[in-house]
Amino acid sequence: MLLQGEIALVTGGSRGIGKACCLALAQEGAEVLVNYVANETAANQVCEEIRARGGKATPLKFDVGNPQQTQEAIQNILKEKKAISILVNNAGITSDGLMMRYAVEDWNSVLDTNLRGAFIASQAVIRSMMKERKGSIIHMSSIVGITGNPGQAAYCAAKAGLIGLTKSMAKELASRNIRVNAVAPGYIETDMTHVLTTEQKEGILKAIPLGRVGRPDEIAQAVVFLASGRSQYITGQVIPVDGGMGM
Repeated sequence: MLLQGEIALVTGGSRGIGKACCLALAQEGAEVLVNYVANETAANQVCEEIRARGGKATPLKFDVGNPQQTQEAIQNILKEKKAISILVNNAGITSDGLMMRYAVEDWNSVLDTNLRGAFIASQAVIRSMMKERKGSIIHMSSIVGITGNPGQAAYCAAKAGLIGLTKSMAKELASRNIRVNAVAPGYIETDMTHVLTTEQKEGILKAIPLGRVGRPDEIAQAVVFLASGRSQYITGQVIPVDGGMGM
């Protein structure tokens, strides 16, 4: 039980990588707050699965793209809990398209959720972490935030922005024993990647040295490591979990 007694908030925790993170954190003893926006049924199912395994979990509704909603939801939780000691900024959306025809509204939506949302959620929890003089914040970046990808200017910009945010936060918060890191998944089998065509998937597989797609639980294990004391001397780092795709 690497995380016994810790309280973890996972944004976008009702499905995909977020769900896998919730299950893995709970398995290591953390009490998990499962954030969702619209799919209450899915969030409740994640919580029920955790409870069935003997863990603690609570669904928590707010839209990370809405700063006021995010701040209010987290502050309400902090009235009940002493502190949120682990934050996984996982919530994300994508809206792909060539830059020359890309709508500014879509750009704003992707950046608001994927980058500003992580900033707002982090800002809402760090005061309680500073009081406790401990905490681990993990941003879910992407390998394309490092390499770039045609047709994904907004998504890549947001994920690259998370890397800069990671390093700046890590330097600001290190003196309070708060560590900030990022995970950069490669091609992982989730709802978000199901929309790709067969041709696109085959092209991606050719770029992965390990020759297969990743699983959400493989990302979750990296998150557990960064959340736990086993990474207590690691901060400001980006850990690719991509099958070698970014080499």
